[in-house]
Amino acid sequence: MSNPSPNASSDDELLLERKGNVQWIVFNRPQARNALTWQMYDRLGEVCDVVNGDESVRAVVLTGAGGQAFVAGTDISQFRDFRTEEDALRYEAGGTKLMEALESVRVPTIAAIAGACTGAGGAIAAACDLRIASPSARYGFPIARTLGNCLSMSNYARVSAIIGVARLKDLIMRARLMDAHEMLAAGMLTEVTRDEPSLVRRAQEIAEEVAANAPLTLWATKVALRRLRDGTMPEDADTDLIVRCYMSRDFREGVEAFLAKRKPVWTGT
Repeated sequence: MSNPSPNASSDDELLLERKGNVQWIVFNRPQARNALTWQMYDRLGEVCDVVNGDESVRAVVLTGAGGQAFVAGTDISQFRDFRTEEDALRYEAGGTKLMEALESVRVPTIAAIAGACTGAGGAIAAACDLRIASPSARYGFPIARTLGNCLSMSNYARVSAIIGVARLKDLIMRARLMDAHEMLAAGMLTEVTRDEPSLVRRAQEIAEEVAANAPLTLWATKVALRRLRDGTMPEDADTDLIVRCYMSRDFREGVEAFLAKRKPVWTGT
């Protein structure tokens, strides 16, 4: 969303805009290819909490302002202050907490990617449920030729679960970026738009499509697949999901609507 509407609310570096029941989050540092400041990290975590508390939100779209980048990592100038082991551990722990918060947003999240989606941007996109991109999209973690740092274990696990261990090794060890079509072939994307201007419109269409579906089904799917990936699979790992869905008003509504041959009205309860 290179030109947010005049009705958008703003915290300068992060723009928030509602389009119906879809919440848009726009990373807004185009002069720095939307590289994240510490304040942007904090604000994104706050917005995740706000979305979870607002039942009127049915989907979230994240994108970058300016059309040149989704998020091109963390603002590197901030790393000049790193002096101790605690600085490094605190940074990665904070990033892990934020990605977990983004993954745990109760509604579907969609990354709409144009341009560079690298470093922290790559982690944010991987933490989203769906990803689409324009032809200019580029994805990867070129840290082996830039900073010489590493990813957290949770980010290695999250990205490799999407594109596979071998491809992630290839990206990091060769410090290369995937283009949009390789991202699509690798399973990172669900689609590539025909051109750059189509990205915002298509992201809103997909968001409205998923927002029209049963909220509890979408929530249970997010939680179940995350548990499966993380290996948290005790014998009763799905009991809470099954009970909440089958005992809901929405389930009863779905049954009656199906039998009456009408469209169900979902409430998320």
